[in-house]
Amino acid sequence: MSDDARFEDGREAPLNLGALDADDLGVISSLVQDAVFPITEMTWQAGQRRFALLLNRFRWEDDGRDRHGPERVRSLLVVDNVLRVSSQGIDRGDRDVILSLLSVAYEAGRDGAGHVLLTLAGDGAIKLSVEALEVTLKDVTRPYAAPSKRTPDHGD
Repeated sequence: MSDDARFEDGREAPLNLGALDADDLGVISSLVQDAVFPITEMTWQAGQRRFALLLNRFRWEDDGRDRHGPERVRSLLVVDNVLRVSSQGIDRGDRDVILSLLSVAYEAGRDGAGHVLLTLAGDGAIKLSVEALEVTLKDVTRPYAAPSKRTPDHGD
């Protein structure tokens, strides 16, 4: 018998959200704050112009933490229309590194183009040059008890 939580316990459904503008992306950013992922779970499919992360996302939207404690869920964060990917402060050669996502933002350019900026803990960042903003966030597993048994704290 597993002690993992189920969406049904909280009468919640898995997230499946899309963002086509900066305001929508702000909602997704708040939901992926403090998500962690191994560097090996980051991929750019240049032919499909798609960048994807498989995240262990903290469930900020969960109102049932008092019943079952803090939870995480595996989620896919996908950015489409990606023309170029660059990064700073990330050792892509270290296959054992775990990254922590702090925020996702959009910097508009000309004619609908712009940059999606993924800010990471420890001064790392990933910059995605996009032809148009199109981001999706989808939960792909059921929730599980957060290994730390704590809610992330930013000291504010």
